[in-house]
Amino acid sequence: MPVTAKSRRHLPLWQETGLLVVIAVVLAVVVKAFFVQAFYIPSESMEPGLVENDRILVQKVSYWFGGEPERGDVVVFEDPGGWLRGDEIQEPGNPLTSALAKIGLYPSGGHLVKRVIGVAGDVIKCCDDEGRISVNGVALDEDDYVLDEKNIPCRGPMTGSCNWTAGPVPDGHIFVMGDNRGHSADSTVHLCLPDETDCVPGDEFVPIDLVVGKVFLLLWPRDRFGFLDRPDTFADIPDAK
Repeated sequence: MPVTAKSRRHLPLWQETGLLVVIAVVLAVVVKAFFVQAFYIPSESMEPGLVENDRILVQKVSYWFGGEPERGDVVVFEDPGGWLRGDEIQEPGNPLTSALAKIGLYPSGGHLVKRVIGVAGDVIKCCDDEGRISVNGVALDEDDYVLDEKNIPCRGPMTGSCNWTAGPVPDGHIFVMGDNRGHSADSTVHLCLPDETDCVPGDEFVPIDLVVGKVFLLLWPRDRFGFLDRPDTFADIPDAK
């Protein structure tokens, strides 16, 4: 006997709505766990490219199956321990947005976003006569993405030191810096400089296991929507010897 429209059984509207919500939540959890996650920029450390409160998307697929962050990637990672300052921890402000963030339906906070400058084996030095950072002996041309501040003598750490060497970067780790070099609590802040007495050698390197993924899209604000590319200058860096 053919099934007619009248003989079909439908769920009540409230049950259909509930089912759709459950499906949406499950899909969001799966996407967040394996593919893409939304974040927002918590500070000024990545200006001028990424501004405080920008919404970004991070993709996780690039680092599957043994893939690792590359020089020039902008990555989001978990706090290695003591990197987050109180004014940088910006979790969603109410229970609803906190719950949505946990399942990937609202941008997450409590992480850090920086640019990868060095990978395993690399030696990073600051700075040459032109104030440039070098990796494995080759100076980086960072005019396209580093915030230009005339009051900073070099593109070194926010501590102001222009004479330091980091590395070789250990296997399974990266060395990261913010594009706003004068206002970024990054790897350089955790370097053990000659006059430092309260630092721990090796704390300047971020374990790759803590990297959530690579930033690939500036989602909001709408007038700055666009994809993030790896700067060409990193293609000139030779592999570590």
